[in-house]
Amino acid sequence: MGALRKVLVVDDDAVVGKSFKRVLSDKGYIVTTAENAHEALKQIREQEFDVVFTDIKMPGMDGVELAEHVKASRPWTPVVIITGYGTAENEVRAKAAGVSDFMRKPLSPEMIEESAAHALLQPALTIVPTLQASPVEQSQVEVLEEKSNFRNIALFLAAPFIGLAYAVFLPLVGLAMLAWIGGKALLQTQAAKKTPAYLRNVALFAFAPFIGLAYAIMLPFVGTAMLVWVGAKALMETKQTA
Repeated sequence: MGALRKVLVVDDDAVVGKSFKRVLSDKGYIVTTAENAHEALKQIREQEFDVVFTDIKMPGMDGVELAEHVKASRPWTPVVIITGYGTAENEVRAKAAGVSDFMRKPLSPEMIEESAAHALLQPALTIVPTLQASPVEQSQVEVLEEKSNFRNIALFLAAPFIGLAYAVFLPLVGLAMLAWIGGKALLQTQAAKKTPAYLRNVALFAFAPFIGLAYAIMLPFVGTAMLVWVGAKALMETKQTA
């Protein structure tokens, strides 16, 4: 064994603590004893122990309650219950508290040594802080992801119809603008035929059909280009979220 291992033995019977010291001190362990659970918790607050042995029946706080306190503050520390009152109820409580093992009195030197070695061989529980979401937050994230996927799919399906709307209705908008510009120019020319603005209005009226024709020809291509762009964007977002 390399570095010395620190063992805490909690028992109101001093003979038990002396037995652990006699057996383990020559095996590379430093053994500390406590007569009750409150004294044991004080020792645990002041220093770290590699394993805790505790009697199950003690005045005041019993061994299972002590194990619960130890596991709450130091879940990586093995706790072994020493019992002369082995009942099914006590074993259920002890297992629920996270107890590593049981030792039944009377204790032999072999039992003490083997139990200490076995407890220390158990893999230590390492507590690593993480940013894991709570169940509520996780469910909210899942809902948002589902909504995002639905939105992308809906956008992808609607893109052809959006492009078709651009291709059909925007030429009509261009023709409407043609009619509006032509009508406005006609009214203005009738009111001011002898002013310099007359020539501007005539030119505007003359070019209005070509402007409308440009709308009628170019906007379907613009609509188709937007269709391709929207569809490609929706497809990329769907692949990224998949």
